[in-house]
Parts: sequence; structure tokens; C-alpha cells
Amino acid sequence: MEADDVTVREQLFHNRVREITICVLLFSSLYFLSYLVITRFKKSADFITDDSEDATVNTIALWLCTFTLAVSVCAVLLLPLSILSNEILLSFPHSYYMQWLNGSLIHGLWNLVYLFSNLSLIFLMPFAYFFTESEGFVGSKKGVMARVYETAVVLLLLTLLVLGILWVASALIDHDSAARDSLYDLWECYLPYLYSCISLLGVLLLLLCTPFGLSRMFSVTGSLLVKPRLLEDVEDTMSCAVFEEASLSLKLTRKTSCWISLNIEVLKEEFLTIQAKRIALEMRRRASPWQRNLGYPLAMLLLLALTGACVLIVCFHVLELLFDETAMPRGMEDPRLGAASFSMFGSFGATVQVVLILYLMVSSVVGFYSSPLFTGLLPRTQDTTLTQIIGNCVALLVLSSALPVFSRTLGITRFDLLGDFGRYNWLGNFHIVFLYNMAFAGLTSACLMNKVSRAVRNELLRAFGLHRFRLPVSRARAASSQLASTSLLSNVQ
Repeated sequence: MEADDVTVREQLFHNRVREITICVLLFSSLYFLSYLVITRFKKSADFITDDSEDATVNTIALWLCTFTLAVSVCAVLLLPLSILSNEILLSFPHSYYMQWLNGSLIHGLWNLVYLFSNLSLIFLMPFAYFFTESEGFVGSKKGVMARVYETAVVLLLLTLLVLGILWVASALIDHDSAARDSLYDLWECYLPYLYSCISLLGVLLLLLCTPFGLSRMFSVTGSLLVKPRLLEDVEDTMSCAVFEEASLSLKLTRKTSCWISLNIEVLKEEFLTIQAKRIALEMRRRASPWQRNLGYPLAMLLLLALTGACVLIVCFHVLELLFDETAMPRGMEDPRLGAASFSMFGSFGATVQVVLILYLMVSSVVGFYSSPLFTGLLPRTQDTTLTQIIGNCVALLVLSSALPVFSRTLGITRFDLLGDFGRYNWLGNFHIVFLYNMAFAGLTSACLMNKVSRAVRNELLRAFGLHRFRLPVSRARAASSQLASTSLLSNVQ
């Protein structure tokens, strides 16, 4: 009997060590990847200064931002990894090499992401911001520790302020004195309640950003691919652009005319515009016929299929909410992986769910940075200040930590929420969940119809306009050549 107990304890110990090792390796890889991303966008002048104290403070803040970004990536991968793990265990139920992939490991990952999300959002990111803005108390000895003391005091005051706001909000919403008194329990009630409010704000932000991002994905993808042009002669348009660029270049280099000197800024803008047009035409001319005629339509059809699938799933989930109580998002204490597939279509359906979840996350990020309120946060290569990096990390953490709740609320997947992600009070409110699904379906359909109809209308108008007024190739080239010669003669005179 004692030998069996020792064997069980050894097995539990080895399982625990294995899970910790896997989590450490995964997070270390994501931390290294996040560090490479941040160093690509950070402004080098903030870290190369004569003041060693500022350099140290900025470096510490950069480490905290890297940690937060790694947690954000982990939050994005939670649902896809969980769904794929379940399908792998279904495909290889008795494989010796897949024994490490179990419910305990997945549940531990969810708990760690929840803990680190709370830690980063409530403490680390505010600390990083106040740390970079601090200078130490007046009269104290200058140094890094003086900044640490000031940051700790400011963070403590901010915590008390937020606690008071939550207590007042609870008193206004819930008239039960026991519920208000429970807010004094910091770890069991205050932090989960605070993170529940933040998660609700994140889900609402996803509701606003994702439909707009789904429509913006067509424009972003179109800017990366070569668009097919109906009834357009690339060589003709290319010749016109080359001659016009040469003419403007001569006007800029030979500023002999007083009128040209006064309008130099206008000429520069026209030159940059025609130069960008010429580069785009060169890319179109170098592209193969397959890439020019099939790449863009196939990409647009794929985006349209993914967006349409999301809308159809949400509409079907709305009907399920009306007739089936199990369609409501809920928490799951014991993740029984490998028991059954979370999709009625098996592994193919699970793969589609993973693709849709990642597609929604990318669309939400695109919509977030495309909105007028947050365009200032858009990172620029080697030109992003530390304050902007902190703001970007906070925004990405809010969006990514709300992604599992967002996906489960919309019915994109049937994988229930694990750990403390399923403890949010508003998840059990039928009216909130139902109206949320209806709003997402309506906003996405409206944005998609507006985007597609407007793009098709503009393309048809442009194509038929070219067909009606387009000159023959020889006449267009002759006209362009005559225009360039006339501009050259005027500059020489």
C-alpha cells in the first residue's frame, strides 16, 4: 500500500514538473518573440541617452512591456491550442507521445494567463507608465529607487481610487449589503470583480472594432496584392506616368521660374503621388498573369467566405439561444479533453473554428488601429516612443484577454471557458448575450454590404469610364511625349 502511494506521488510530481517545464518553454519562446517585435518598433533615442538613470528606467519599462505582450499572445492562443489539443487526443487516444497533452496542462495554462493578465493590466502596465514619468519626491536623493518609491505611492493611491469607484458602483447597482461588504475581500472578490469589468469593456471594444476591421481587411489585403484592372492597358498607363514623373522632376530641379518657386510644395506633392503611381504600375507589370488575375480575386473570396461564415455562425447561435439553454457561455471546471469533438463536423470543423478565431483577432486589431480614436497609437518602425509602446501593450492585452470570452459568447466555438474566465457575472445574463450576438451580426452585415457594394460600384464606374474615354495606345504615348517635350522646353526657356 505504501509502495502504491509512493508511486502515485512520484507520478504526480513528474506530471507537475513536466507541466511547469512546458509552460516555461512556451512562455520563454513567446517572450523572446515579443522582445524582437518591440525592439523593431521602439525608438532608439529613448534608450541611448547620456543619463544612465533614464536608460535604466526605460529598460525596466521595456521588460514589463515585453512580458505583457507575451501574455497577450498567450491569451490569443488559449482557445486554438485547447481546441487543437482536444482533436489531437481524439485522433491519437492511446499514443504514448501524447500523454503530456492533458486537461491538467490546458487548465493550468488558462489559470496562468488569467493570473498574468490581471497582474499586467492592474499592476505592471500602470507601474511602467508611472515609472517612466516619475522623477522622485522633492527633497529626496535622486536615483532609480527614488522613482520606485514615488511610483509605488502613486500606484497605491490609484488602487484606492479604483476600489472606491467599484464600491460606489456596487452600491448603486446592487442594494445587497453583503455584496458590498464582499468587496473588502481583495483577492477573492475585488480583483475578479475588477477584471470582470475590464473584460466586459474589452468585449464591448471587440464588438465595435471587429465589424469595422472585417470590412477594413478587404482594403488592407488589396493594398498588399496586385489588383486586376478591367479594360486597362498597363503599358499605356505606365508610359504616361513615366513621362509625367520626368516632367515634374525637371520642374523641381530647374527652379528658374518665379511661379514654380512659389508652388514648389504643390509640385512636390504631385511628384510623390505620380511616383507612387508609377511604382504600383511597375509592380502590376512585373506580376505574372496568374498573380494579376487570380491572386486578388481568390484572396477577396477567401475573406468574404470567412466573414460570411462568422455571420452565419452567429445567426445560428442567436436561434440556439432562444431554444437551448446550453448555448449560453459558461465555465468548465474539469476539461475532459479527448472525450468528444467540440464541432459537429469533427476535425474539419475544429480547424475552421481555429481559423475563424484567429481571423477575428486579426480583424479586431485592424479595426482598432483603423478607428479615428486610436490611429495615434499605431506603431511605426524605429519611431515608437515608450509611452506609445505601453499604450499598445495595454490595448492588445485588453483585446486578447477578451478574445476567449468573445468567441464563446458569439458561439464560434463550443469549448467552454476554463478557470476564472467563466466566473464573470454578466455571462449568465441572457439579455446581454442575446443583444450582443444580434449587434455583432447586424454591424458586421452592414459594414460588409457597404464595403462590397461600394467597391463593386467604384470598380464598374472606373472600368466603363476607361472604356469610354480611353485613347489608343499610340495616341496616348504621343500625347504624353508631347506633354513632356513642352514641359522641358518651358523649363529651358
